[in-house]
Amino acid sequence: MENKSAEIKKYSIKELETLAQTIRDKILETVSKNGGHLSSTLGATDLIVAMHYVFDAKSDPFIFDVSHQAYAHKLLTGRWERFDTLRQFDGISGYTQPKESPYDYYVAGHSSTSLSLAVGAAKAIALKGESRIPVALIGDGSMSAGMVYEALNELGDRKYPVVIILNDNEMSIAKPIGAISRYLSQGLASPFFQKMKKRTEKLLEHLPEGATYLAKKFEESLRLITPGLLFEELGVEYIGPIDGHNITSLIETMQMAKTLKKPVIIHAQTTKGKGYEIAEGTKEHWHGVSSFDLKTGTCHLKSNTPKAATAIFSETLLRLADEDEKVVGVTAAMPSGTGLAAAIQRYPERFWDVAIAEQHAVTSMGPLAKEGFKPFCAIYSTFLQRGYDQVIHDIALMNLGVAFAIDRAGIVGEDGETHQGAFDISYLRAIPNMTLFAPCNERTMQLAMEFAKEYPHPCAFRYPRGAFLAEERESEPFRLGRSELIKEGKSLLFVGYGNGVGRAILTAKELGGYDPAILDLRFVKPLDEEMLGRLAKEYKTWFVFSESAQMGGVGSALLEFFNAAKIHDIALTTFEYKDDFIQHGSTHLVEESLGILPKQLAKRVEESIKG
Repeated sequence: MENKSAEIKKYSIKELETLAQTIRDKILETVSKNGGHLSSTLGATDLIVAMHYVFDAKSDPFIFDVSHQAYAHKLLTGRWERFDTLRQFDGISGYTQPKESPYDYYVAGHSSTSLSLAVGAAKAIALKGESRIPVALIGDGSMSAGMVYEALNELGDRKYPVVIILNDNEMSIAKPIGAISRYLSQGLASPFFQKMKKRTEKLLEHLPEGATYLAKKFEESLRLITPGLLFEELGVEYIGPIDGHNITSLIETMQMAKTLKKPVIIHAQTTKGKGYEIAEGTKEHWHGVSSFDLKTGTCHLKSNTPKAATAIFSETLLRLADEDEKVVGVTAAMPSGTGLAAAIQRYPERFWDVAIAEQHAVTSMGPLAKEGFKPFCAIYSTFLQRGYDQVIHDIALMNLGVAFAIDRAGIVGEDGETHQGAFDISYLRAIPNMTLFAPCNERTMQLAMEFAKEYPHPCAFRYPRGAFLAEERESEPFRLGRSELIKEGKSLLFVGYGNGVGRAILTAKELGGYDPAILDLRFVKPLDEEMLGRLAKEYKTWFVFSESAQMGGVGSALLEFFNAAKIHDIALTTFEYKDDFIQHGSTHLVEESLGILPKQLAKRVEESIKG
């Protein structure tokens, strides 16, 4: 199917409805094989078809919040034939990607950026004297983040022409949290409100000056019982709620919004999983899925899958919470993804999901630590970036004992550039009062968390998506700034950090004729200077294994130590990620492209030794 964006403007409503169903069928067929985001993109299909009918996707910036719901947009803009490569290595991204298509206006993978992008686009359009209109599609879950209201605050003041489509399906990834979500879901149906609003405005225009007070009060009281109050008080016109699956209504409403030439929010109520009965009305499970049987909805799970690091975190946190009522925790809209769901269910008064609000999640744990509790803040590496200022200003500056549990550290696979957990070591290592450490298997995860529970200062420990690479072994308890020498060797030293320990061990097994010593660094801040100084006398060739960015990473920390200690005779090579963003694809293929599979690393070690 060729590019349909311009052609569908000639379609009848019946043809548009048929097209929407054809798109849903294509999405279901592909995601059931490749995995991906399902329920959100099925729910948004009618909205996207209407957007392409009313607006000019070639010139009007189409901005998708998070953009995991944009599959229908991709199918309408010339990517039908390649859609079976969705989220595959060298295939179509699961998110909008301008390098992939000129119809993708902006890279997006994190929540709540769309309205700021739309305001920026509107400013550029105004400065260029053009009549294009930014169109932003945002979900109700994304409305919990403060960045949205920063954008609305300016937009309502500047009055740039922007159309915002609020996709309200009464859920984000997990169960919706907070007053805003409830507020959006309790409004009156749109025809009554819009009719009354227009009549009131008309009345105000014709009443004599002295009689306008009561009419104005009537208008304000009417708005108090509708979701529009919030937006109209911010200076943004509100229309809705409307049926997000009625294409006729969607087109009429979008056409009206387009003609207003001012900021407008269209509140559309949709059903997640629309068109696939098994997924309709359910929540977190169908947000992002692995491959599954289309007829039954059963996931294709591999047998004998090793226990994931997230599951180990979840079990250990629950044990610590059972043992100590001072243990508390928070996550930002990812209770199952971070493993916090079990603790929330057992201790709802001590563990919280605060919705898509990483900054709030981080800052809110500070006072708990100050009051004598032990907070665990469980956030993915890529999402903790959004709370960086709060980590510095509200936790580290106060030297408060918040433990950051950094999930999805390293390669995360098909989600790609926006989600790879590459930077947490680099961005946290520079912060005063911050301690960084990492487990390498199930036992050391337990030990790391026991250490974190008792540690009275800010700390962060990282762990991968999926299983650890290192096998189980007897391990000593974690002590501040102490490493563990796993194996003595000859001439070579492999330094592993976190999941890099397992990668170092696997690489050592691939080497022929070499017997490297292996160090589990454990702490990258502070470093075990005593151990490192001793090993520097014995081993002159070092190789660093860590699933993190090279710049500012583990290798950098070691080189800084060498320089400070005036150790100048060590040849150090680090196998951390180069200074680039890492593309999407299966973890194995991505790692192969980076040259970090054990066989590839063994070859690189040999080549480095031979010069």
